Amino acid sequence: MLTQKYRELRNVQDALNEVIGFWKSKLGVIQVETATDSINLMVNGWLQYQVISCRLWGRSGFYQAGGAFGFRDQLQDALSITNIWPEIARTQILLHASHQYQQGDVQHWWHEPMGLGTRTHFSDDRLWLPYVTAEYIRITGDRQILEEQVNFIEEPELSEFEDEKCGRPWKIETSASLYEHCLRALEISLKFGKHGLPLMGSGDWNDGMNTVGNKGRGESVWLGWFLIANLDLFIPICKEKGDLERAIKYQSVKAEIMAAIEKTAWDGSWYRRAYFDNGDVLGSAGNSECKIDSIAQSWSVISGAGESERSRMAMNSLEDYLVSREDGLIKLLTPPFDKSELEPGYIKGYIPGVRENGGQYTHAAAWAIIAFAKMGDGDKAWELFELINPINHTTNMRDYTRYKVEPYVFAADVYSTYPHTGRGGWTWYTGAAGWMYRAGLEYILGFQKNGETIVIDPCIPGKMKEYQINYNYQETNYQINIKNPDGANKGVKTISVDGIISTRNVINLVNDKVNHQVEVLMGL
Repeated sequence: MLTQKYRELRNVQDALNEVIGFWKSKLGVIQVETATDSINLMVNGWLQYQVISCRLWGRSGFYQAGGAFGFRDQLQDALSITNIWPEIARTQILLHASHQYQQGDVQHWWHEPMGLGTRTHFSDDRLWLPYVTAEYIRITGDRQILEEQVNFIEEPELSEFEDEKCGRPWKIETSASLYEHCLRALEISLKFGKHGLPLMGSGDWNDGMNTVGNKGRGESVWLGWFLIANLDLFIPICKEKGDLERAIKYQSVKAEIMAAIEKTAWDGSWYRRAYFDNGDVLGSAGNSECKIDSIAQSWSVISGAGESERSRMAMNSLEDYLVSREDGLIKLLTPPFDKSELEPGYIKGYIPGVRENGGQYTHAAAWAIIAFAKMGDGDKAWELFELINPINHTTNMRDYTRYKVEPYVFAADVYSTYPHTGRGGWTWYTGAAGWMYRAGLEYILGFQKNGETIVIDPCIPGKMKEYQINYNYQETNYQINIKNPDGANKGVKTISVDGIISTRNVINLVNDKVNHQVEVLMGL
């Protein structure tokens, strides 16, 4: 009996030591050391712990006691820890592929083990399968995953005016390779409206905008960027598979979407967010509410597809309109939905300044930080990471009593409206944790693993003169010392491994059970 076993103090201590040892082994794979304790604390354990324990295992929190798998949610979470625990990511990808219908759409969420969940017209869910699969392959080099055979599910399709339906689909004997599952997700997404943008359906990451395009004609600018990013990742995979006709098709579609966005979605100082079913615009200077939305700007950079000067202008507008330094937050959109005639969906049911309706939705805030890093603005990326870091919201009693939630995990949202300005919303159960981890480790500190190699590509504040990354590759340790004597934001002059200059500034990984010293010298 467990109760009897743990009456013995020695057994309790042994169990505690076992738990501590387990987490040290998992979270200790990558450790960073900068001069900023608040960054070190989050990147060296708390963010990964939040992802693994809550998002992947518990799938529940104080404010959201659900337990379901979200198709887009846990895929993104698994991607964020691929560097430290690739087995989890592989298992998660194959699990999600098994919740795809033959037509290419997927369950929005489901409960194991019976599979009860919802079939919807959400347009982005399915695209996270090829996106995460391609990124997983880049990081791990595991191309064999594309050959894994996975069964489909089946149930009646949604009727013309049915936005979603909860049911229990059945597994069918028809199976296909993961590669084919990804292609079906891409193919069903190649549906466009009169502006040449992808159809939004009943949601496109922002579930609350569920009546922008639910009649089948509304279009999403953000989804255009995300679809481009997917095609960009999968074109090389199609070529590797000898699927040249499809690769050419996807290259052509990508170019068409890019042209359509620049022609129909540029608003003068930023990119618009979407078009309603009736053709009305959302996210434009002409709107009295939701003039500007964060993710349409940040993904113009993350996708690499935005016209460079426009993307820079769009990110400047994001900073001007959505970054509130005095309140310590980055809003999702502004002004909030309230009294205008716009009816975007249930997002309008939230109080203005709360959650997606004009508050900080931290998931999107992480994307903004990544975008600034990809633009080479290390000072701003670092500043904004620290601006929304929960540790910095609780450094004194005044801030603590305003923030009101835990300082060691990210909150899904932070309110932006008096009298609750700066108050944290629900904590623990948020996809923001994984994206903030990627923002800090991969995009700011520059740890980029590509199969059996590492590229160090930092985008740091000029004031940071040096930092270290300790990476345990299987049974081999790499101590990576990055030095920045000239105060650069980006650029690497040389990389040496054990005193030998590395060609192409790449660290070639070998599991020889030897401790390796890597010296990285930044500068132009």
